[in-house]
Amino acid sequence: MAPDIAWLTVPDFADRLGVTASHVREMIRDGALIAIRRGERNTVQLPAAYIIDEDGRAVVLRTLAGTLTLLKDAGFSDEAALAWLLENNDELEMSPLESLRAGHRSHVRRVAQALL
Repeated sequence: MAPDIAWLTVPDFADRLGVTASHVREMIRDGALIAIRRGERNTVQLPAAYIIDEDGRAVVLRTLAGTLTLLKDAGFSDEAALAWLLENNDELEMSPLESLRAGHRSHVRRVAQALL
């Protein structure tokens, strides 16, 4: 995965969203988010880039859950799906997550569907 990614622990991610850590864990269990264990203390962490500002409020990128579902349907493990989201993609000319943040959901999903 790209080394310059900013990561947040579950409690920090929850604080940014203004929700409880339990709510974030539920989103992970439901497949709306992917988190991995990383760092010295092997804590569960999520990319900070999952969060966007929408009308002055921090929210999870709305196109993320559907894209994660598509990757899981393609047989990706959580770790592989997260790596795919974060690594630069030649066709997109940026990472798929950056492309989703830029509003290019259809293009990202076309690239993802080609993986099927």
